[in-house]
Amino acid sequence: MTVNGPHNNQPVLRAGAAVGEATAAMVLLHGRGASAESILSLAGEFQTNVAAQKLAFLAPQAAGATWYPNSFLAPRERNEPWLSSALASVESVVKQFEQEGIERKRIFICGFSQGACLSTEFVASHPARYAGLIAFTGGLVGPLGTDLTHVGSLDGTPALLQSGDPDPHVPWSRVQESASVLKQMGAMVHAERYPGRPHTITSQELQLAQAMVHSVLETF
Repeated sequence: MTVNGPHNNQPVLRAGAAVGEATAAMVLLHGRGASAESILSLAGEFQTNVAAQKLAFLAPQAAGATWYPNSFLAPRERNEPWLSSALASVESVVKQFEQEGIERKRIFICGFSQGACLSTEFVASHPARYAGLIAFTGGLVGPLGTDLTHVGSLDGTPALLQSGDPDPHVPWSRVQESASVLKQMGAMVHAERYPGRPHTITSQELQLAQAMVHSVLETF
């Protein structure tokens, strides 16, 4: 993967449908301290019906297993140049799918924790019609109390934001703020709060994500 900044020349792992056979795709973004290999294990959770067997998955690896060094609530300049490089990494993977003939409106962006924050920030800062956004515990990047407004249209993109409350890394208030911004940009947003849920992905969250993905795939 060739991008500017610290995430240049990091590997990208692939699973699912082969090149030329996929009708839709998903970018999977791992959390802090994790790996592309670990998040790619989610691919099997989505391939549970006939339509989903045509999904291709790409999971880029962050340099040092971290997309950016500080909290997503830190001033943005403290997470540069890592954050910009991370966003460029996601764009590079999306463009790879587009080069394979998969339109952006058929590409899901999905991540957990730091990867969920990156997913949400990418979709908001690169507005278009996507197949969907799935954020397992994450939100838009920036300090509490700052303006999170992004310009552009998401043109009906389905967005599923799920998080525990309280969460040690992601305040529920940021999930709500992110949902509001995405709605203003034209996304169809569903936010789900899980009181007392630890920092993980539960089976209930996966079921909601599966249902969303399968529903979208039925429209293709």
